[in-house]
Amino acid sequence: MNNPRPKVRLSRALGIPLTPKSVKYFEARPYPPGMHGRARKQETDYKVRLREKQRLRAQYNIREAQLSNAFAKAAKAGGKTGEALLVDLERRLDALVLRAGFARTIYQARQFVVHRHILVNGRRVDRPSFRLRPGDVITVAERSRAMDAFQIAAAGGHTDSVPPYLDVRHDALAARLARLPERPEIPVICDEQLVVEHYSR
Repeated sequence: MNNPRPKVRLSRALGIPLTPKSVKYFEARPYPPGMHGRARKQETDYKVRLREKQRLRAQYNIREAQLSNAFAKAAKAGGKTGEALLVDLERRLDALVLRAGFARTIYQARQFVVHRHILVNGRRVDRPSFRLRPGDVITVAERSRAMDAFQIAAAGGHTDSVPPYLDVRHDALAARLARLPERPEIPVICDEQLVVEHYSR
């Protein structure tokens, strides 16, 4: 977590800044890492779709198997598969801890959940992939609230804008999933149709 460079390399490879620390590095060198990073390469359709899938994986910090399973579930849901996939991923506990402004990055959000600092409806949940339903409430455990990171969060220090599907009280370190998100509201950089094409090939 202390060394931003692996995340910076990944950010440059995928074309998106993945952490606040990587933004300045990314803006200085927004091309892929390595000696051929600036070179214009011929890109196949497969490579474009693969990179889009990797970008989505990186933004939610999930494994390939997790994304593949989420896609299979979305494909059975009916409607637009890409949108269903993003809505499902956005319901993950670690993603909502991040969106609520309780963590600075998705990596920190995952760590908070795994280390049992987060409650859902008053019960401790240590699984980052736990899916919330509308009406569910996230709070920070009482014993964890004195931590510096949560003191900053309580002052609203980790968020510029809370998405409209969350009701958040930073001072109380509490957030409620008011409703399911809609695609335009989900703050993820992704052409989900390319991800659908990647898995449907």
